Amino acid sequence: MIHAILPLIIGSVVGFITSGYMDYNDLIKPTLSPPGFVFPIAWTIIYLLIGISYMLLKEKGEVSKETKQLYYGQLIFNYLWTFLFFVFELRLLSVLWIIILDGLVICMTYQFYKQNKLSGYLLIPYVLWLIFATYLNISIYFLNN
Repeated sequence: MIHAILPLIIGSVVGFITSGYMDYNDLIKPTLSPPGFVFPIAWTIIYLLIGISYMLLKEKGEVSKETKQLYYGQLIFNYLWTFLFFVFELRLLSVLWIIILDGLVICMTYQFYKQNKLSGYLLIPYVLWLIFATYLNISIYFLNN
């Protein structure tokens, strides 16, 4: 069960630590930018889906070393992005970082799908949200520099 909620717990801690640095409302944003309250809702759902997806693999004993490395690697990359973008305001580095994160998550989704189709399908909202977040990150970088 801990595997299902671990991403949410860590994501909540990261959000709490970085909340004082959130300047999202002060930034010039692209047309498709959602209001700030959407992000915690979306990430709560996504972190739960990530955790459940991994838990399904774990319960069936289908977690290879490569899968485990991809899973934890992308989580670390995900959490560190928040610090790069908000705390350190390294917008260009955060663009490069999220593009790498996109690749990691797509690889992880494919790996999960090969081992357990449902686990892979549960990650589709994460992939789609990250692609949208990449658009936002790139747009915010160009609009605010």
